[in-house]
Parts: sequence; structure tokens; C-alpha cells
Amino acid sequence: MVVSASERSAIRTVFNVGENEVKELMPGMGLIVKADGTILIEKLMEPGERRACSFERIYFSRGSDEKIYRERSALGYNLSAQVLEAIQNDLRNTIFSFIPNTAEVAFYGLWKGVDDYLKEIKIQRILSWGSDITEEKLTEMIDRKVRTEKIAIKDVKMRTFITEDVSRNEMVQHVYDITYGTVKKGEDTLVVIDDSIVRGTTLKQSIIRMLARLQPKKIIIVSSAPQIRYPDCYGIDMSKLGDFIAFRAAIALIRERNKEDFLGELLEKCKELQRTGLLHTENIVQQLYKQFTTDEISDKIAQLITPKEVTIPVQVIFQTIESLHRACPTNTGDWYFTGDYPTPGGNRVVNKAFMNYMEGRDVRGY
Repeated sequence: MVVSASERSAIRTVFNVGENEVKELMPGMGLIVKADGTILIEKLMEPGERRACSFERIYFSRGSDEKIYRERSALGYNLSAQVLEAIQNDLRNTIFSFIPNTAEVAFYGLWKGVDDYLKEIKIQRILSWGSDITEEKLTEMIDRKVRTEKIAIKDVKMRTFITEDVSRNEMVQHVYDITYGTVKKGEDTLVVIDDSIVRGTTLKQSIIRMLARLQPKKIIIVSSAPQIRYPDCYGIDMSKLGDFIAFRAAIALIRERNKEDFLGELLEKCKELQRTGLLHTENIVQQLYKQFTTDEISDKIAQLITPKEVTIPVQVIFQTIESLHRACPTNTGDWYFTGDYPTPGGNRVVNKAFMNYMEGRDVRGY
């Protein structure tokens, strides 16, 4: 019997086999099954540098795979320091939650990171008391916990990221509901982790509005992925730059600072590369993002995803590229975040996507 699947966990669940019993087909290799039942794994071409997709680990893969589970948990854990800084270490007045369903594992990692911090604080405080320890003080210290709630509830089993464009905007308004009575109005900060922020549509049209109804002091949206800035051309249908909230944030900053001429210069560079047949040699769009810091783009994203009627402060925190690589060491393909494509075709696609955007063409970059 020969079984192949895109993910290890599917085979393990159906056939009840161990992790090491499922073999990965390595780059450049082909699985060949002949009519007489002969099974071969042969090298079909010389493999290049391994740049396996990291977005697969963050979003698409089944979280039941033990490696995926550990990596998603690490993604959340790695964000704990940034989150603690954002809330000024005020755990008494902070509630942690997640946006179901794919961010749940990263949420547990974030909770563990914050809990480890709290445990260290408890130890330091208790040691500082010396002999001045009472049962009441000790009980109060031990009872301190990271406050977690299931704030957002997904009412239907739909994934808006992969829904057709024409129906996504209408659908996202009805996908989520909230748990009332969980937040101290005007006192608690809500920290809610999502697996990634691609378009920002669901956040703006549904989630931020719903969370604001609880009247927290502040809303912090945490992304277990870095800012998605560049299109994909290797299987994920993310090819239009104008769809990305990070790109729209960069464009908004350009316009605020009266640098529209810079966009025209980038467009001319793309056209010149296209005329000379060199569109694949350089990612021109990287020059756009170099005009701003990551924090500047994050702050602008927070503004763009906040509905006009919401007056509660909204902050967005993204995973860093460095912490992404620490969490997912075997999947170093990060072109959606860095623009560092593994093949020349990626540069061609991003440059065409930029030209499409600048010239008002709502078509894919490939």
C-alpha cells in the first residue's frame, strides 16, 4: 500500500502510525509507483536551497501535527515580551484571548510566556519578604493568575481568508460573536491573538467592533505572523498588493508625507526593468517599505483597522522575522514578510503586482 498526503497528521490519524513512520518527500525527489507495484523514490532534479513555506506552519497546516503544534506554540511564546511591554506588565487589568480557530495554539504559547513571567515575579516577591511571610500574603501571591477568557466566538465554520472576494466582506460581519460580562469596563485591556493579519477586513468589519462593545480600556491585536507585505506565487492566492493591509498602510504613510513622487519613481523603475527583460532581477517594492520602520507601519495598520465609530485605543503587535525563524527553524521561506523570494519569478510577480496597483488593474500579478 502506498499513501501520500500533503500533511503528516492525515496519514497518522487514518493509519495510526508514529511520526517517524511517515516519510517526507524531500526537494528534488519523486515518488514513483509502477503498475507492477514497484515503489521508487528517485532524484528527478538537483534540489536548490531549502526554503520551505513558513506561512504553511503559521496558518494552513493542521495543528494536530506535533511539530506544527510546537512551532505555533513557540510563535505565541515569542510574542510574550512584546505584549508585556505593551501592557506595562499590568497583568491584574489585562485579559488574554484569541481569535478562533487557527490562533488557539499560539494563544496557549502566549499564555505560557506571560505565565512564566508571572511565576518569576512571584518568586522574587516572596524571596524579598524574608521572614516576613504570612499565610494571607502567601495565599494572595499564589492565587495571582494570568486572566484568560474566550472572548471571540466563531459562529460558523468558515475561513474568510479563502472565501471568494465578492462574498467575504458581507460574510465577515456575521462570523464572530463575543462573550459578554467578561471585561471590567474602562479598566481592562484586551489582548487578542490572531494567526495572521492579511487584509484586515475581518478585524475592521467584525472583530474590533465586537470587542469594543465590551468597553475595554484598550484593545491590543497580536499577530503570530509578521507583517504580510508581498504577494505569493507558489500556491497561495495572495497576488494583489492592494489587498494587503501592510501595503495599504505604507501607501497611506507615503501620502501623508507628500511623497507620491516616490511611488512614480518606483513605477518607472519597474517599467524600465520590464522593457529590458529584467523584471525578475530585483524586488522594487522593498524600497517602498524601507521608507518606514516596522512600528510606523504597525501603528498605521492599527488606524486602518479601527472603525471610525470606535473610540477605544487599538494597538497591533506583529511577530518579528527573527522570532519567526526561531519558532519555525526548518521552514525558512519568508518572502511574504521580507520580499526575499526563493526564485526569480517571485521578483517578477511582485513588480507586476505593483504596476497593476499603480495603474488601477485589479488582476493577479501572475
